Amino acid sequence: MNKGWLVITSPHLGVSFRLNRRVPAVMLALVVITLAAMVASIGQGEYPIPPLEVVKTLLGWDSNRDYSFIINTLRLPRTLVAFMVGVGLAISGTILQGLTRNPLADPSIIGINAGASLAVVSLVVLFPSAPMYLLPWSAFGGAVVVAASIYLLAWNQGSSPVQLILVGIGLAAIATALTNLAIAFGEISSVSQALVWLAGSVYGCGWEHVATILPWLIVLTALALILAPQLNILNLGDDVARGLGSAVEWQRGLLLLISVALAGAAVATAGTIAFVGLIAPHLGRMLVGPTHEGTIPTAALTGGAIVVLADLAGRTAFAPIELPCGIVTAAVGAPYFLYLLYRNRNA
Repeated sequence: MNKGWLVITSPHLGVSFRLNRRVPAVMLALVVITLAAMVASIGQGEYPIPPLEVVKTLLGWDSNRDYSFIINTLRLPRTLVAFMVGVGLAISGTILQGLTRNPLADPSIIGINAGASLAVVSLVVLFPSAPMYLLPWSAFGGAVVVAASIYLLAWNQGSSPVQLILVGIGLAAIATALTNLAIAFGEISSVSQALVWLAGSVYGCGWEHVATILPWLIVLTALALILAPQLNILNLGDDVARGLGSAVEWQRGLLLLISVALAGAAVATAGTIAFVGLIAPHLGRMLVGPTHEGTIPTAALTGGAIVVLADLAGRTAFAPIELPCGIVTAAVGAPYFLYLLYRNRNA
């Protein structure tokens, strides 16, 4: 056996995980970086709090009621939502890149985020009093409709990865146009809310947002990790996967559904935060290699850290003006996307 790999077998689940030996150390480093970013983010605001006081308050070692209210009620849930949204988008992007065998695949590029956005904006504009728990289901429904449309339109005696991307780009343009149409005919109060949400922001997120996205994230992340070996097989190509006994279309459909649900939950919670699902998988593969048992958790932590840092940068770069974290990720992600296009132009 290659000394560079760890093999973990789960007889109860009937799966075997093959991990690069760097994965535990890399994940530990990412956890430390993420926690440091979260402490820094929680401490920033109109009422700055020193990092040591943030840690003491979070651990219950500080009796300062002002600190406790600001941190536990106002800033901690916002930071947790930013982290969880990044995790969801990163895993969604990792799955899509594995399914399409294309490093440029991303929920925001191939139309999944656009479908979720269209559904949520329609709900906000047409039914402004709709309860919050309907947003993830609405986003999931919109994302599923777009994903199913992509799958059906790309079908030609099988689902071509290239066709999936090309059809997705076209449907993303249609969904974006319909979203703009809904905004154009909406009432000004609902439209203002929708526009802020479309920019991609965790501003105003509270514990109810944490409770909304957390169950989706737990279940879907677990499923993604369980199916990671199948994603490795699909990444080898359809003919090889069939030769290894994989039910290609069934596995691809299930993994696509998981990716769609993760992207939908993230979009419903924080709006359209672009390029996280593009950047995080690339960084994950650079750190631990291409096998998805290691790439998925590594990319998840990386995506969470990216959104937390983007939210921190948006609040501090032009203070007291606050930029939505979606604008920050777009400012970083768009040049990175162009770089990937340039690097893969002859691939």
